[in-house]
Amino acid sequence: MITDIKAAVAQIQPGDRVFIQGGAATPHSLLQELANQSSRLWDVELVSISLQGDAVIADKRYKSNFRINSLFVSENIRTAVNDGRADYVPIFLSEIPLLFRNNVLPLDVALVHVSPPDKHGYCSLGTSVDIALAAVRTARTIIAQVNPNMPRCHGDGLVHKSAFHAMIDVCDELPEVVTTATEIAARVASHCAALVENGATLQIGIGAIPDAVLASLYTHKGLGIHTEMFSDGLIPLIENGIVTNEYKKKHRGKTVASFVLGSRKLYEFIDDNPSVILLGIDYVNDTSVIRTNPKVTAINSAIEVDITGQVCSDSIGAYHYSGVGGQMDFMRGAALSEGGKPIIALASTTLKNESKIVSVLKAGAGVVTTRAHAHYIVTEYGVAYLYGKNMRQRAKALIEIAHPNHREELERNAFERFHSYQFERSY
Repeated sequence: MITDIKAAVAQIQPGDRVFIQGGAATPHSLLQELANQSSRLWDVELVSISLQGDAVIADKRYKSNFRINSLFVSENIRTAVNDGRADYVPIFLSEIPLLFRNNVLPLDVALVHVSPPDKHGYCSLGTSVDIALAAVRTARTIIAQVNPNMPRCHGDGLVHKSAFHAMIDVCDELPEVVTTATEIAARVASHCAALVENGATLQIGIGAIPDAVLASLYTHKGLGIHTEMFSDGLIPLIENGIVTNEYKKKHRGKTVASFVLGSRKLYEFIDDNPSVILLGIDYVNDTSVIRTNPKVTAINSAIEVDITGQVCSDSIGAYHYSGVGGQMDFMRGAALSEGGKPIIALASTTLKNESKIVSVLKAGAGVVTTRAHAHYIVTEYGVAYLYGKNMRQRAKALIEIAHPNHREELERNAFERFHSYQFERSY
């Protein structure tokens, strides 16, 4: 067993495909050593989903050494992707493990960040089980940085130390993500919260609007959680008995997630907490699993939505911003759940006061959720319910929740497109 970090990283060879665990489990000590050994490496492909913290390997000075092939574009590699120094693979989160298992992207090395071994020799993949579980099970060589600050999580992420080819001791603080509430987010959240029924099973992400939604649920009862990501906003709902998971059909009594991202308080909350289980993303985001639970209410965000209901979530025009992620996994799963509600929530305008409800998507924009999959679109001005609506009816409903400053132009564009009297007005 290798315990020296230089010797451990020396196992990586030119031309290797290397998996990097993401989220709060991003293994920064191993990545720094990888950068330190860059002079002997070239054409190394780095595969990951959202990395947190500084991504030293994305620096342009390493462009001939490392090529990031990202499965979800995080902020710290966004410039590299859009400058052409890194690549982006659009794919549903639920399908990423198949890339490894079916040798579409066979892995030579996996770099992971784990908790110390327990008395039985098992380490935890900690805050990010997601696609890391499949990577550990398929990579030829597995290198782990072992950190006492990494929470030991219940679920599928337990890996025996014998599976690792090297274990490096570190004492790194985990990356933290804390959101700031806004008045607009609170207004959007109030409309979303009104759609959440008692006994619903929630999927919700991170950000100002999702956190505001969670903060608006204190009068609800018997909520369940089956979500790809667990954030700080869930803690008080669990502690105050609002989230009980009592009505779920899958993992009743347990909060289910695939990765955790937030504050130190959140990481301490999940540490050795048997009420929270982290499972592989191919299971958590499996539509057939999601739909089994009652009243699945999936709340996701978007960059822009056109007046027919097409949802762009991964790009600003042709500029890659994030990724396909698990939005469609849960939008479809919620739609198929008995009493389920797929919700897209967004502010009506950008920080530059441009409308996010648009006549047509920007050139090059990616459609993550199709118009056929869109049900509820929510802004601070209300809820547009699109299911079963024709194109003209959709346009009318969406214009009604657009910012008032943009409705006139949207109505004119809608009239030109649909030739309907409903969009003719005197201004």
